[in-house]
Amino acid sequence: MIDWKIDWKKDIQPYDERRNIIIPGNANETVIFAVEQLISIANESISAKGAFTIALSGGSTPKAIFELLSKEPYRNQVDWGKVFLFWSDERSVASDNPESNFYMAMQAGLKSLPILAKNIYRMGAEKDIEASAAHYEELIKSVLPSGEFDLIMLGMGEDGHTASLFPKTDALTSLDRIVVANYVPQKNTWRMTLTYKCINAARNIVIYVIGESKAVMLKHVLTAPYEPEILPIQAVGIPTHKALWIIDKEAAKGL
Repeated sequence: MIDWKIDWKKDIQPYDERRNIIIPGNANETVIFAVEQLISIANESISAKGAFTIALSGGSTPKAIFELLSKEPYRNQVDWGKVFLFWSDERSVASDNPESNFYMAMQAGLKSLPILAKNIYRMGAEKDIEASAAHYEELIKSVLPSGEFDLIMLGMGEDGHTASLFPKTDALTSLDRIVVANYVPQKNTWRMTLTYKCINAARNIVIYVIGESKAVMLKHVLTAPYEPEILPIQAVGIPTHKALWIIDKEAAKGL
């Protein structure tokens, strides 16, 4: 086994008391960094406590990460039998729907990895979503009594949302729940999502931002007044669990 224990923390730049930034390079270099960081965190977690718990995200960057992670030389660098997969959010579609975050992750290569089926916890958001969210919350609590994921993967939407925490939606004010069903009027649909309480408890919170199309919103999110009801991603990260923004050069142009 190759030692992929990279020193991914050495180039981190502090942004404020809740957020750090790292700019690994171009889009390809940034995806490679993200894969190697994931492997490093996984192996550290498995070494420390015998398991690695991760909440996956949808989107084009996580898809690229999953595709690379499932190929040589990366695919053999983790003891996949000790990996527990969850999701940070899900659309209200079936598991075989191309719009499903679960389906995307599996098709992008994760289904080829020797992850135990019993350790893959899909968000079942396609029916009775409020009851299903309560069930998923209890599931997380049963697997993670501490309530702390080792890694939560997130992205940034064009409107400043993350996971399925959309502007001016009810999930933004959920203080006691870790998973909720969230109606999104902007999209006229329901989503299931982890809440701030769950996200900000994670040992590692990572937000991936790649591409020039993200540059304007990225600068706005990082420099605008703190208004998470308008820009929900602003509330990700706390002083004791800082969010790491992994940004490529194109997205960072405005910073």
